[in-house]
Amino acid sequence: MPNHTVLFDITDKAVQVPTGALLSDAAHLAGVELNQPCGGQGRCGRCAVQVTSGSVRARSTLRLSAEDVANGYVLGCQAVVEGDVTVHVPPQEKIERRLTTDRTAAEVQVPSGYDPLADQTVRRMAVTLKPPTMDDQIDDWSRLKWTLQQEIGRSNITISLALLRTVGKTLREGDWQVSAVLDHPRQECCPDCPARLIDLRPGLTSDDDPLWGIAVDIGTTTVSLWLVDLLSGRVRAQVAEYNQQISRGEDVISRIIYASKGDGGEQLRDLVVGTINDLVERACKRVRAKPADIVKATISGNTTMIHLLLGLPAASIRLSPFVPGVNEVPLLRADEVGLHINPEANVDCLPGVASYVGADITAGVLSSGMADSEQITLFLDVGTNGEMVLGSSDWLVTCACSAGPAFEGAGVVDGMRATRGAIEEVWVHSETYEPSWRVIGAGGPREVKPKGICGSGLISLMAELFITGVLDKRGNVNTTLDTPRVRQGAHGGEYVVAWGSETEHGRDIVLTHVDVDNLLRAKAAIYAGFTILADSVGVPLEMAERVLIGGSFGKYINVEKAVQLGLLPDMPWERFQFLGNTSVRGAYLALLSRESRAHLQDIASRMTYIELSADNRFFEAFTSACFLPHTDMSMFPSVAEALA
Repeated sequence: MPNHTVLFDITDKAVQVPTGALLSDAAHLAGVELNQPCGGQGRCGRCAVQVTSGSVRARSTLRLSAEDVANGYVLGCQAVVEGDVTVHVPPQEKIERRLTTDRTAAEVQVPSGYDPLADQTVRRMAVTLKPPTMDDQIDDWSRLKWTLQQEIGRSNITISLALLRTVGKTLREGDWQVSAVLDHPRQECCPDCPARLIDLRPGLTSDDDPLWGIAVDIGTTTVSLWLVDLLSGRVRAQVAEYNQQISRGEDVISRIIYASKGDGGEQLRDLVVGTINDLVERACKRVRAKPADIVKATISGNTTMIHLLLGLPAASIRLSPFVPGVNEVPLLRADEVGLHINPEANVDCLPGVASYVGADITAGVLSSGMADSEQITLFLDVGTNGEMVLGSSDWLVTCACSAGPAFEGAGVVDGMRATRGAIEEVWVHSETYEPSWRVIGAGGPREVKPKGICGSGLISLMAELFITGVLDKRGNVNTTLDTPRVRQGAHGGEYVVAWGSETEHGRDIVLTHVDVDNLLRAKAAIYAGFTILADSVGVPLEMAERVLIGGSFGKYINVEKAVQLGLLPDMPWERFQFLGNTSVRGAYLALLSRESRAHLQDIASRMTYIELSADNRFFEAFTSACFLPHTDMSMFPSVAEALA
């Protein structure tokens, strides 16, 4: 098979690829980043490039106009190389950092009564050894191990080969005084489990010096990391960043598909490990620590994110019967995972329940306290996936539905992530239909014009348009209204939120009928999910005494608007509580405490998983919820009152 030369105009590096290779593969070889948020399925159009010379065959031109095709534009993930090619790469959409700045974490309360000696698995000890003599020729490791055994009262201590190679040098550099860090379970919890030497340094460390650990939540959209002093239990820094895997897929299904192609899995692993390592560097700089000082890590995330982090095959997650490779990951070392912390540090990937109910949910149930309460509680995590748990201290049932990335701004013409320039809330006048809006970043020293609409803005906008009569129950735009805001567009009826003269890019920001349809399906999936969950255990939804909403997106939801949309059940507002990132908080609790880690394991084992794809009731509930707010208005009395 002949090879062809492909040259991208943003690099001097020409690459050789065989006939039939994709332009996106050639771009990867050349070190050129092409955004593929649909996972290379040709659905999003974000990887469009212009062929300026040469021959390619386009397998699909979806999302490209006839004018684009005439000007030589193709989708990189769908263009097959058939000859030497020169390619122009338009500026790629950059994944911007969240507006929330890194900060210390004074608001995170240390669990009451935290005692590092009793609760923590990691312990640092100052050790003074008798130096060897001609009369005492015990080897270095035995000498160190015997002393450590006396300190911790345990006979079984292990060490890696890499650390063993440094023992003799470290003992002599410290003149037989060293600081040792061990990770070991409490004797009564696991009498046969060995303690493991994690770190050994010359000299005696002060008792006031922090002992560092990290709690990490790998979200589909955002990775969050808390840097924790294990001695005091205090969270010393919080940092967050977009998960760089977004460039290869905005939802878990797209990423699973991308991971199954060539070295896609390796790329996704490198991207998320790189994201975590960047956060480690940022957090350590804030407290003037070194990444190598971090001796323990707990990691939470949905099942797909954990598989991609570890380089595990994830294809079975999306294929019937939807069985993951692992729900309970064995304890790993940092150097195995690729984390740039102490290479001997234990990395504890928290347990999940099923393919679509992962450690982020078990950690959320732990940190929310619902598993310890007698109150019937509905726990929701709304994002690219909609996971939910219903229950109390006596029972827990869980399910997940594919909400898709619509509430993250994807699949919406003018949707965007919650960054500077995103419209985050909208109000529509009931008589003139004129909107007013709030933009993220506005109110600062520089004027911020809108660039698009984020998830909270979309919820607010749709609810307002429904209540004011711009949208009917089916989500159709009422084009008979006497207002220039309503018009016919390329995708049917649409509503103009901001005119081009008001926006940063000079184009109208609109909500189209297709956008509404995507958002309706997303909210219907979530509502149908907890409806079926309640029905499965014979508990009417109105019996839920609390509705706890986790996830970083959840805290920006306006309850009134979410109820009017039919995303949340119509209940008294005081029953709703927004908890923020419950996943990273659960990882923090498991990082600090053996007991919390054991409790989390118990929660995972107690949760009964319901597979919605095998439940015929789900389709019926989903169809009924694909209306504003629902086909059965008796379930939404407050909305009926607002409409009246």
